[in-house]
Amino acid sequence: MQGKGYSGGSLSEMRIRTKSLSLIGASVALAMSMAAPAEANHSWGGYHWARTSNPFTLKLGNNVSGTWNQYLNTTRDSWNGSKSTTGSPVVFTVVAGSSGRNCKAVKGTVQVCNANYGFNGWLGVAQIWLTGDHITQGSVKLNDSYFNTATYNTPAWRNLVSCQEVGHTLGLDHQDEVFTNPNLNTCMDYTNNPSTNQFPNQHDYDELWTIYTHLDSTTTVASSTAPGTSGFSLPDDGGAGPSQWGRAVAFTGDGRGRIFELDVGGGKRMITFVTWAPSAPHGPN
Repeated sequence: MQGKGYSGGSLSEMRIRTKSLSLIGASVALAMSMAAPAEANHSWGGYHWARTSNPFTLKLGNNVSGTWNQYLNTTRDSWNGSKSTTGSPVVFTVVAGSSGRNCKAVKGTVQVCNANYGFNGWLGVAQIWLTGDHITQGSVKLNDSYFNTATYNTPAWRNLVSCQEVGHTLGLDHQDEVFTNPNLNTCMDYTNNPSTNQFPNQHDYDELWTIYTHLDSTTTVASSTAPGTSGFSLPDDGGAGPSQWGRAVAFTGDGRGRIFELDVGGGKRMITFVTWAPSAPHGPN
């Protein structure tokens, strides 16, 4: 029996053809989704350095001891795109640091420091200062109290923490905060075993390109030739803990504050990212 107004075959045949076309369409959609790169989605609040061109050059102030020099250089190279198929919008250049133990921030730069900050639970801390959504300065602290112990005094742990903290100063968040989850092969991942989590992965570079796609009419990045000027920094309490970081606004999978926010007045904020030691007891949130 033929349906009214249809001369291309029976209703049964028409249903079969329609179903076949639907299956073909679904297969094409699936193939396209599998071929497309994963959408990056781990920026924190859209925070970014204001700049007028890409790629942009950002100074890494070297305040670290000789033990850390090679890891700082590796971090510089990896965020500059050495592990990427698409390059990177940032070009870090290592310059002489201008901070002490408390890693005083310098406008337009990222200062990197190491010291025995105490057995306070954290391996590394990154801080960025914001005016609106624009990063104006950053700092990284690497806690030798842990890195001088047998557990953490390894290239893998040093690479992971150095890479992760500097990544935060670009506006990146973690990809995962559960220590026991399988590694994502990125330094922006919490882990109990850093062997495969020492460097950025392509997802991190994709997110950087997403964050830094648009250009700004002004810049918060210090000139590549002129030195930066001293900026706001909190006094060092010897442990640099949550009492100085403000309120916790995001947490790890095991309940520790991992991102803190402090209103410093004048429309400015300080954001603190914490890399906790997996084996350390929970500190205050």
